[in-house]
Amino acid sequence: MKHWMRAVIGLGFLASLSAVAAPPPGTRLSFVSCPVVRDTRSVPCWTSDYQGDSYYLTIQSDVSAAVQPPLLGHRVLVEGIVSDKPQICGGIVLEPVRLSVMPELDANCNTVLPVDERYVIDFNPRPPGPSGGRLAFDPAPGATSAPPAPPVGEQQLPIYFDFDRAVSFRHPDVLLNIIKVAGQVKATRLKITGVRGAHKLSDGTLLQESTTIGRKRAEEVAALLKGAGLTLDAELDWTDAVAEADGVDDWQSRRATVVLTP
Repeated sequence: MKHWMRAVIGLGFLASLSAVAAPPPGTRLSFVSCPVVRDTRSVPCWTSDYQGDSYYLTIQSDVSAAVQPPLLGHRVLVEGIVSDKPQICGGIVLEPVRLSVMPELDANCNTVLPVDERYVIDFNPRPPGPSGGRLAFDPAPGATSAPPAPPVGEQQLPIYFDFDRAVSFRHPDVLLNIIKVAGQVKATRLKITGVRGAHKLSDGTLLQESTTIGRKRAEEVAALLKGAGLTLDAELDWTDAVAEADGVDDWQSRRATVVLTP
């Protein structure tokens, strides 16, 4: 067999191995990679590559979306579970998925791809005006939910954060709920504890947040609650020790915990 024929067959074999090597549904993945934005006829979508596969992250949206898009110029920490849903924008779907924009600038993360007619996003723009807390998707007709029972006794309310970051645009509803709960339980004491998180990636790499992030979270949450009208003086605490990480829901270590005592 001629050398060029063997090379072609070898490349085909490697390509088939790459296709087979895609992780099966249910696989938990955690990786840091450059995000890629691809234009479509309706709305841009975001993907990211890891170990030879492309993963769909989300669409371009505003701050009211449940999953906020990443940013060009920064790598993104992707935490998700491989689903069996059809690919979107050429990427394997992770569901659920959490995205955390890494603080450091990375000039390599600047890829913008043109419209590809193969990829269509089913996207219905919302009516003109404010989003009202939703992005573009109306609830199913007739969908209702009973209001939850009012809380009783001491309440522990966690606030979760992006990696190495404090309060962001996704937190106003969480902070307003804390003020609401404080009124419901007639809180007389407020304690806020900031935690420094860690994260174990799928390749075994351990990411640790900066040593001062726990204090920064506690102080910032206290200031914002006070500014929003919560009159209780906050007792602040934080931990500089890094949390343990095992690669399973490590995002829960990136938090501040608010304790309201009646």
